Amino acid sequence: MKRLLIAALLLAASAGVYLALQPAADQPATDAAGEDRAAQVARGEYLARAGNCMACHTAPGGTPWAGGRAMDTPFGTIYTSNLTPDPTTGLGQWTADDFWKALHEGRARDGRLLYPAFPYTSYTRVTRADADAIWAWLQTLPPVEQPNRPHALRFPYDTQAALLAWRALYFKPGVFVADATKSEDWNRGAYLLQGLGHCSACHAPRNALGASSDPDALAGGLMPVQNWYAPSLTSPHEAGVADWAKDDIVALLRDGVSGNATAAGPMAEVVFGSTQYLSAADLDAMAVYLKSLPVTQSVKAESIGVLDELRRERGTQLYGEHCADCHGERGEGKPGIWPALAGNRAVTMDPPANTVRIVLGGGYAPATRGNPRPYGMPPFAAALSDDEVALVVSHIRGSWGNTAAPVSSLDVQRLRGNLR
Repeated sequence: MKRLLIAALLLAASAGVYLALQPAADQPATDAAGEDRAAQVARGEYLARAGNCMACHTAPGGTPWAGGRAMDTPFGTIYTSNLTPDPTTGLGQWTADDFWKALHEGRARDGRLLYPAFPYTSYTRVTRADADAIWAWLQTLPPVEQPNRPHALRFPYDTQAALLAWRALYFKPGVFVADATKSEDWNRGAYLLQGLGHCSACHAPRNALGASSDPDALAGGLMPVQNWYAPSLTSPHEAGVADWAKDDIVALLRDGVSGNATAAGPMAEVVFGSTQYLSAADLDAMAVYLKSLPVTQSVKAESIGVLDELRRERGTQLYGEHCADCHGERGEGKPGIWPALAGNRAVTMDPPANTVRIVLGGGYAPATRGNPRPYGMPPFAAALSDDEVALVVSHIRGSWGNTAAPVSSLDVQRLRGNLR
């Protein structure tokens, strides 16, 4: 299979070089007349938060915006770049035009093609005015001399030919086109979620080459290597919010908790670093757009496996020993503190990756202004074996009206090995 993929890449590169090399039509730098420099810089800082840019361009324990964070992919490791205005290792010699081409076309200052781990497939929809505002703000950062680390990718994914092929197949620079039949709020929400928010980077399913055929469908998918499952935003059995009150959607994005759900895992990072800082108007617009997504007619997964009586009893015992004090004897939880597990679609989704990972690594809502001291769940990776984790998760997924399939110890072993 890998040889076929490599052959397809190289053949597509040969056929698509001309197409991939064609730049998009240039857009001139925006005239800041009517928006003074201070206002443009402030707007750029806000937009950089909307894109959660610092999360990727800051290594753990490193200097903010100086890059160096390792991004593990199925093709190897990519290291994020230094966005400070250092003249030798950062963006000090770049121009606003160079930055625009990076966002809009996925090209570096020297014309080199960028890897789509930098989500220019979404950022291509960002307006030139917003790109210029972000650029103006980045120029105000203290310069940090920190050389960019070379990527560690396998052949042929480490070649520009492979990138040419990928782009010929899956990428074309574009712009956000407002829908005249929709409201101003809907269009603003669509612009934020499809562009700077780059929600499709996690919530769209991807093929073997890391591309999505319909990124705006937001149908959910397993995040490669991380093995978190980004749930479908259209399915009522996963994370669809068509039937939610708008205020509950806003609360989840702003505070990380609502009456319906709690953000955890990668989504908690998004709330912590990005959405909690957005304006009330933008959060409302995002809620309007999310509520409007077409509801998929997926069928709720029912249990296709049965635990024997001894294993059921052991799962019940483990739940009583480790979980019931917080989540209740019958999975009822404690409102505003511990989430209910009975009827909780987050624990019945397939694949069960998120529930297993939270049991192993703990579950933590983000600290936000609306929820400054969130309750957390401790990790059980050291306390429970793979089989015990499988049993307690299977108990949760099959009790109190939950009817999801049980989990095997092999599932847990695989996820434990990829715990990040």
